[in-house]
Amino acid sequence: MIRVLIADDHHVVRRGLLFFLKTQKDIEVVGEAKNGLEAVELVETLQPDIVLMDLVMPEMDGIQATKKIKEQWPDISILMLTSFADKDHVLPALEAGAAGYQLKDIEPDDLVSSIRQIINGENILHPVANSKLEETLREEENLPHVKNPLTPREQDVLAELTKGKSNREIAASLFVTEKTVKTHISNIFTKLEVQDRTQAALYAVKHNLTDGSSDR
Repeated sequence: MIRVLIADDHHVVRRGLLFFLKTQKDIEVVGEAKNGLEAVELVETLQPDIVLMDLVMPEMDGIQATKKIKEQWPDISILMLTSFADKDHVLPALEAGAAGYQLKDIEPDDLVSSIRQIINGENILHPVANSKLEETLREEENLPHVKNPLTPREQDVLAELTKGKSNREIAASLFVTEKTVKTHISNIFTKLEVQDRTQAALYAVKHNLTDGSSDR
């Protein structure tokens, strides 16, 4: 039996899912949560195989709940079941650890198929969500820092620049000359396609270039 926990703040949605899933011989609904916080608590006590997780809920949203669940119980699968298909929802959900992302207009039989596939180790994305993901990946491939990667030393200079340090202070921190710092900063501006230090700092923060990792 596949043990399912339903997490959705709409009672009608929970009831509908419950009644349909009850018709499946290999699925057992072990609990219902009306918000993300309750979902996390019920996962701890019920240990389901999979959680059908809504995105927008009170107390704690679906993304936060997914993160907490995957951190504590990595073997429990999460299938996002939501009305949102934009990349601002799809990407954070997948990054949080969701194995699947489906929209609430999904056909019931397709939902059951998705549950079974995820339990079998597959990742399932609604076509709209998948297209958003592919679109975002294409956009990321064209980002300046992806097309023109910074050298380790340029990353060091950028990190110091982002702290608001002057060329002299950066030179002192990195044990190089001010002339070297100026050269690195000029290269950084060219590679990141920015005009000044403020734009470079904002770009670095936006794309996590100051902590040794990018958003790729």
